[in-house]
Amino acid sequence: MSSANPIKTPAAPPGAPAARQAARAPDRRLRLDDVLKLMVADGLVAAADADPVARSRTQRYDNPLELIADQKWRSLIPPRRPLTLEALVEWLAGKLGIPYHHVDPLKIDLVAVTGTMSIAYAERYRILPVAVTKGELTVATSEPFVRAWADELEAILHLKVKLVFANPQDIRRYIGEFFNLARSIKKAGENQRGDTSFARNFEQLVELGKHGQLDANDQHVVHIVDWLWQYAFEQRASDIHIEPRRESGVVRFRIDGVLHQVYVIPNPVLVAMTSRIKLLARMEIVERRRPQDGRIKTLSPDGEEIELRISTMPTAFGEKVVMRIFTPDVLVRDFQELGFTGEDRDRWERMIKEPYGIVLVTGPTGSGKTTTLYSTMKLLATPEVNVCSIEDPIEMIAPEFNQMQVQPAIGVDFASGVRTLLRQDPDIIMVGEIRDRDTADMAVQAALTGHLVLSTLHTNDAPTAITRLIDLGVPPFLVSSTVLGVMAQRLIRTLCPHCKAPADPLDPDTWRMLTAPFRSDGEQHVHAPVGCLECRMTGYYGRIGLYEIMTLSPAIRRLIHADVDDSKIREQAYKENMKPLRVSGAAKIAAGLSTAEEVIKVVPLG
Repeated sequence: MSSANPIKTPAAPPGAPAARQAARAPDRRLRLDDVLKLMVADGLVAAADADPVARSRTQRYDNPLELIADQKWRSLIPPRRPLTLEALVEWLAGKLGIPYHHVDPLKIDLVAVTGTMSIAYAERYRILPVAVTKGELTVATSEPFVRAWADELEAILHLKVKLVFANPQDIRRYIGEFFNLARSIKKAGENQRGDTSFARNFEQLVELGKHGQLDANDQHVVHIVDWLWQYAFEQRASDIHIEPRRESGVVRFRIDGVLHQVYVIPNPVLVAMTSRIKLLARMEIVERRRPQDGRIKTLSPDGEEIELRISTMPTAFGEKVVMRIFTPDVLVRDFQELGFTGEDRDRWERMIKEPYGIVLVTGPTGSGKTTTLYSTMKLLATPEVNVCSIEDPIEMIAPEFNQMQVQPAIGVDFASGVRTLLRQDPDIIMVGEIRDRDTADMAVQAALTGHLVLSTLHTNDAPTAITRLIDLGVPPFLVSSTVLGVMAQRLIRTLCPHCKAPADPLDPDTWRMLTAPFRSDGEQHVHAPVGCLECRMTGYYGRIGLYEIMTLSPAIRRLIHADVDDSKIREQAYKENMKPLRVSGAAKIAAGLSTAEEVIKVVPLG
């Protein structure tokens, strides 16, 4: 196989003047032999490996890059990265001098781009419009030498056409999905009548894409909602926000704790989507004046069972919907996965394996308290014990527990719920949150009568949980005699393992600020975010917990009285080797798991 460069860079980009276009070579498809020769010339693969592939049959592949990717080769150039389809596309784009583009469906205005051409036109030329401005249309293609369509589009649309090179599998997939979704949005807007009384019976398990006997006019709304869930699952979103605005609605995904605006949807379609979601969540569809809660169980495209907790809220422009996504791994995550160090786990397990007493988890909303408690209850829920919970709402159904939902409308609150659970012969009781004096009193009574009670509070750190209980009205001597320990926690984003890069150690002042009052002179393996396709170019992938665990020793118990000072409790806890949240964060930084910016953003440094 000759090593000469067989592929010439296009003589003129789409949109060039006619004189230059005339000099351009005739349109032709990308050829396997040409790509392989170029790979050999670049030193990516050996000629001995490329020659047999060049003679192989390619009928079942739409694009030669797909056949090459299926060989599972690694580049011969260090660090010998896998030659995946995406890597091949990026490499070839660089060789041809065409901009490389990764198609991110969450960054595309579907209505705008799909209005520039028909689905038949896109399928004919295997092109996908990805961006449109006042003067330019950006079109993704995997056939860089088929460019006659660009001249046609420029003449029809009076826009300059910018060609970018993209993954052929993405282009095929999104041609169908983008145009069909845009058509559904358009049709839903035309057909939406506000009447969703057609469906009163439905399964508790909502299977994506299986729409039942719905009216044909509403199939478009079903398609939009299914597509929204599918992409939320694929993008690792923890929450979906559907927010009405004056002119149009906004859809946002929370990914790794950060909200990303992903779609703008016409208000009539947003109303229909909201009705569809409320219908599936068994909520009152016509009631739009008061908040409602519900839940949906569904399946992800790969068959994984997922629960969504639905909450609606009336706003100035209509109902806002938030869907919190819970996957099964919430219940089965190991403490090490959650971010516990060996010392953290030892302290935590000593507390939760006591026969009776109160164990508290504190932190703001969204700090992972529920995940910690569910993982803990999963560990404790053996066949020999009865684990019961009272929650508002039940975050995720777990067959190992006996879960009860708070229902204020019929007089079932946390306090009365605990009173009921005490008559159910429990061993372990989980109280979703201690919010008031009555709930705190019942939790104390449960602990005094020989039960282990797990619950949450909203405080900034572990020592202030003691003063919070006293502020709620629990007598100090009861706090001292029942509370076993407190764990404060936060969540920080973790660096993407696929692209993070080594960085310089933190400056001494920042390091001392994070590790005080403890001295930490260990080696720092600090890394910095870079950004790649795996992390959606953010540099971060997933989240991990920071923990501050305080056990109530005899010395700390002696400090609990009516005029308790949480600073003295904190000082004593430090003497007993309680690591504050910032020290836990410093350990994650030193291990190369996160960054100082992430830690400083979420932990109190005072």
